[in-house]
Amino acid sequence: MNVLLLGSGGREHALAWKLASSEKLGRLIAIPGNPGIAQYAQCMETIPLTDHDAIVTVCGAEKIDLVVVGPEAPLVEGIADRLAAEGIAVFGPGRAAAQLEGSKLFTKELCKAHGIPTAAFGRFSDPEAARAFIEAQGAPIVLKADGLMAGKGVVVAMTQAEALAAVDEVFAMGGSGPEILIEEFLEGEEVSFFCLVDGDTVLPLGSAQDHKRAFDGDTGPNTGGMGAYSPAPVFTADIERRTLSEIVKPTARALADAGVPFRGVLFAGLMITSEGPKLIEYNVRFGDPECQVLMSRLEGDLLALLASVARGELAGQKVALRPDAAICVVMAARGYPGDYARGTPIGSLIAAERVEGVRVFHAGTRSEGTRLLANGGRVLGITATGANVAEARERAYDAVARIDWPDGFCRSDIAWRALGA
Repeated sequence: MNVLLLGSGGREHALAWKLASSEKLGRLIAIPGNPGIAQYAQCMETIPLTDHDAIVTVCGAEKIDLVVVGPEAPLVEGIADRLAAEGIAVFGPGRAAAQLEGSKLFTKELCKAHGIPTAAFGRFSDPEAARAFIEAQGAPIVLKADGLMAGKGVVVAMTQAEALAAVDEVFAMGGSGPEILIEEFLEGEEVSFFCLVDGDTVLPLGSAQDHKRAFDGDTGPNTGGMGAYSPAPVFTADIERRTLSEIVKPTARALADAGVPFRGVLFAGLMITSEGPKLIEYNVRFGDPECQVLMSRLEGDLLALLASVARGELAGQKVALRPDAAICVVMAARGYPGDYARGTPIGSLIAAERVEGVRVFHAGTRSEGTRLLANGGRVLGITATGANVAEARERAYDAVARIDWPDGFCRSDIAWRALGA
């Protein structure tokens, strides 16, 4: 099979690495790709992901059998619908189903209509009404902008004064419309849970735990993710069973019944509360950096799984995960998620990958001759496997220490919950 992979981050590098191991793969092409992806694929760096016409043209010219969509924005913009209309198989949901990520309000209303456990909420188009709601509910409380916000459209206010002050800020964040969401603060531990879905069939793919805050101790501003590990110990077999029966399967059924079946990977962001799992949000693609740890544990043929989803033939497929643990430590440019410099040189990745069980995934890099340069906020994902989380973490940080990048930083406490420190 000839495959086109859309995206340029660490998630896509991990997918390219795993796809390249498939005996079913003919050629792998990436738009736009990155220097890490280029180890496995022909990268077409000049084509933007927003140019759907050009992507369709590439599919015809290169005889593409399957398109794998990495990031969320093309899905919300309808790239899967466009490809399907041209008779091209695609792994990723159409625009209507992608509203699960594209509109937080859409997801909350779906949960309300189908009894899916989630935080109680209100939706507001008027700032004064939003403030009145906050004064009635008290704090802590959570404010969210609607639409795609790259992980930055949420304010968790621990005091009423903080919440009231944040109302105008959240309205100004924009999103897909003039409304914002205000919901109850859920107590518990967060987990990312991934399932392959082809409309009718739901196949669990594994759990992970992300670290959103920029600095150690879960302090500092929210980011796209500073590290992850898999599996998440809090996500027990019983919690998985409840999540499937109470959250994921009812969601898939609701979309199918509405005539917009979901085909792709459904990423449920969960809070494991004293009452059980509750949905925080849905994403309609693999997480980043969760994808890196999941791909490191996945056994078997990823391409066969993704193709079966695209064809609606997921029933009967199996997912096997290595019993090993995996951890990903993100190295970011100093200043991220605020202002940061681009173009700083990175060295010694080969030395890092000499550590047993380690692979370095490129998230925001570019090549300049023989030099590798930083080209984003989150730049590298140092990913390691081990017999347990402790061994995987030791290997990952050993590799981090070997990388020559004075302008980068990382958290030193990834997986602290799993290790109790």
